[in-house]
Amino acid sequence: MQIGKYKLSSIETGNFALDGGAMFGVVPRPLWEKTNPPDEMNRITLGARLLLLQSGSRKILVDTGLGNNWDEKFKRIYRVDQSQKSLSTSLLQKNVEPEDITDVIITHLHFDHTGGSTKFVDGKWIPTFPNAKYYVQRKHFEWAKNPSDRDRASFFPNRFLPLYEYGMLELLDNQTQLDDEIELLVINGHTFSQQMVKVSDSSNVLLYCSDLMPCTSHIPIPYVMGYDLQPLVTVEEKKTILRRAVDENWILFFEHDPVTVAAAVQHTEKGFSVKEKFEQLK
Repeated sequence: MQIGKYKLSSIETGNFALDGGAMFGVVPRPLWEKTNPPDEMNRITLGARLLLLQSGSRKILVDTGLGNNWDEKFKRIYRVDQSQKSLSTSLLQKNVEPEDITDVIITHLHFDHTGGSTKFVDGKWIPTFPNAKYYVQRKHFEWAKNPSDRDRASFFPNRFLPLYEYGMLELLDNQTQLDDEIELLVINGHTFSQQMVKVSDSSNVLLYCSDLMPCTSHIPIPYVMGYDLQPLVTVEEKKTILRRAVDENWILFFEHDPVTVAAAVQHTEKGFSVKEKFEQLK
């Protein structure tokens, strides 16, 4: 897929699993299990899909997935499966080395979005992409350093603090425009100052939804995660984004959908729903 000067590619980095009830909040299991069948521990399969933008001078990665160097307990709890796809192997398939990445846009600092931002080498954590500038909203970074008891388990400091310590983390103060084609949409329902990435030109728009809508099954307005710090804010953010997506013919890119990469949406008398699914970016 080409938007402006950027060639867009999806980067598959493996699967993991989270509790289905937590992923759908107040929605009853008989409804969400139709699209996301759970395992014997009530966990549903999730992808860890990233977006790669390539131009003549830049290679930009949006989020970094789970990464590796997790202990066996963690991998067992979250059913981590990187046997077929991982961050490094998927980038190599695109002929991209870690040293080639110029920029990393981190939507937020939960472990499944920034786990691959650092790596453990010779007894210490260092940035995975040594020549990149990493971007995150300042308000979110400050929250991640001192989260609440409710969401503390989502943050692993060794996956993001080394970026700051190495002077590679660019803290944004509600900045929304990175260049002519890349705009950041700051939202606050799931966590404070999460940033979605909107890539557009005169004829195409793609929105990297991050955790506003992790999967296509989260498009209906009431389908809001139990993890969200401000679920009623999420509801209003979804209404605003989905209206724009329908009116302006956006393509929505899903980070956690295990099958569907992207989709166009529609609005009917029953609410918002998928109009067309894409299993790859065209």
